Amino acid sequence: MRVLLVDPDSARAALVVEGLAGVHPLEVRHVATFDQREAAAFAADVVVVAADSPDRDTIESLREATSANPRPVVMFVDRSEPGLGEEAILAGVSAYVVDGLSKARVRSVLEVAMSRFSLMNQLRQDLEKAKADLASRKTVERAKALLMKERGLDEEAAYRLLRKLSMDTGRPLGAVANDLLAFAGVLKGTKDG
Repeated sequence: MRVLLVDPDSARAALVVEGLAGVHPLEVRHVATFDQREAAAFAADVVVVAADSPDRDTIESLREATSANPRPVVMFVDRSEPGLGEEAILAGVSAYVVDGLSKARVRSVLEVAMSRFSLMNQLRQDLEKAKADLASRKTVERAKALLMKERGLDEEAAYRLLRKLSMDTGRPLGAVANDLLAFAGVLKGTKDG
């Protein structure tokens, strides 16, 4: 496991490293401040941020880094202001632990955070796929309606024609439908058919 440990306090960072004892293979890189270029170059499996109190700049840097390169992030903070925990979670932090850093808990918190991250990542992927599928279905419906209107076909015949074009070209049904709508728009002199 590759762990990027962000902590300006070397004694506290040593406590985190001790808590990871027994994890094999383990590579820990300790830095005083979070830098998303360094995080990307190191290709960490998990980022651990330990601090007295999180600052908004670090949280914003984490937000940018996790949107560009999602990975589990764990924050151990000694104290927290109201609302910072929620901001951290919205920025992509998988676990936000206030006043709970002990070497006995580090490993289990990281394991839970990594599992939570994996689950949330799968949910995000499923949501994106569902959105793409819905958009594709809407495009297919619009293309069927166009074929029904322009060619006088019933719904089933319009669908069969789209499906045949899809199979003949080896392209997804939604892509064929989108092309048909775009071509019809060009012929009519509009952008979206």
